[in-house]
Amino acid sequence: MSLSRGQNRKNMDFRKVVIIGGGFAGINLAQKLSKNKQFQITLVDKNNYNFFPPLLYQVATGFLEASNISYPFRKFFQDSQNLHFSLGAFLEVFPEEKRVSTESGDLYYDYLVFATGTETNYFGMENVKKNSVPMKTVQDALALRNHILMNKERATKITDLNERKKILSIVVAGAGPTGVEVSGMLAEMHKKIFKKDYPELNREEVQIYLVDALPVVLNPMSKKSQEQTLEELKELGINVLLDHAVSDYVDGIVSFKNGKKIETETLIWTSGVTATALPGIPKEALGRGKRVIVDAYNRVMGYDHIYALGDICLMTTDEKFPDGHPQLAQVAIQQGRNLAENLVRIAENKEQKPFKYTDKGTMAIIGINKAVADLPGLHFKGFIAYFLWLVVHLFSLIRYRNQVKTLYNWMVLFFTRDQSLRFILDAKPENKG
Repeated sequence: MSLSRGQNRKNMDFRKVVIIGGGFAGINLAQKLSKNKQFQITLVDKNNYNFFPPLLYQVATGFLEASNISYPFRKFFQDSQNLHFSLGAFLEVFPEEKRVSTESGDLYYDYLVFATGTETNYFGMENVKKNSVPMKTVQDALALRNHILMNKERATKITDLNERKKILSIVVAGAGPTGVEVSGMLAEMHKKIFKKDYPELNREEVQIYLVDALPVVLNPMSKKSQEQTLEELKELGINVLLDHAVSDYVDGIVSFKNGKKIETETLIWTSGVTATALPGIPKEALGRGKRVIVDAYNRVMGYDHIYALGDICLMTTDEKFPDGHPQLAQVAIQQGRNLAENLVRIAENKEQKPFKYTDKGTMAIIGINKAVADLPGLHFKGFIAYFLWLVVHLFSLIRYRNQVKTLYNWMVLFFTRDQSLRFILDAKPENKG
């Protein structure tokens, strides 16, 4: 969509809001703001769908379909008369002109909101970036599923035990919630599913390693959750290697700074994130982790009409979080809703409301009936935490359709400990030449 300045300004009754990114923050802002006819909203995203990142690992392990956690933007907003969707990546912003450049053309704005989230941080290790599998997008999850299943098929045809062990070994780098959840699910699969799918392989040949540079798992959570999670991971047969910082990954060998090495053809990288680049925003407005410095109303430092939300922003005005908010979904959701209210307040010449994060807790799933949950003043583990995790994530999905399909798949998993979504689907077009 390309709008000239004249086209963009022809109806001054509308305030033009351009939102870059349709993740948790962007879609909550767009959804709430679209109910107010004072605004004309353009949502820009490089994908034509919203997806739910916390469940990517279940797509990667074949327990959910990609469609379970995704929903098209145009379908979601088809009844919103004042919201338009534009497919294309953000290229650059020109604040003096109130213009933003995207792959689909230029857009003029009264208010510009960045909600682009983060990208995988490889900490300058080019071999890791080139050879590992990240867990940030739906495409990443499907690529990992294909990779794991193809390796299993390859292993059934190999007689050399050392080579087979290398193919079957999996290293998960990063012992945060994503790393814990993906390694736990893989361990469950090897214990309950792959022994039936691949009777040619011995369970002992499959080794899963969860590694982290820190001395604990689930660093943001309570000490009790960390200790219980570590115990559960070991009971699942996972080799947990703490104080192990990855230094390189080349020729199928993961090297660590302490000199140790692991041979594997699968390194799953969940070890860190960094804010996405925003050409046109000066370096002076960037803080730790390249996050954009914002005030209490999510305005980017130095600009009155540019905002940043969610993982990409760094706000130090919230007294309970003087070093900035954790990069969690709830922060992004609450910031998106708060900004929608504030833009309406600005339009009505009312005082804005500074953002204050309400911490609703943190939880992580380890395996079937195994989870930990830190809620305000409360701690749960085992089935109760597992049930809470299921409920919270189920109702966080964007549409009723997604909730029903996901609930069905989870019920099948719970009662059968199995699922039938283990397809190898090559994303490359077939060569018909």
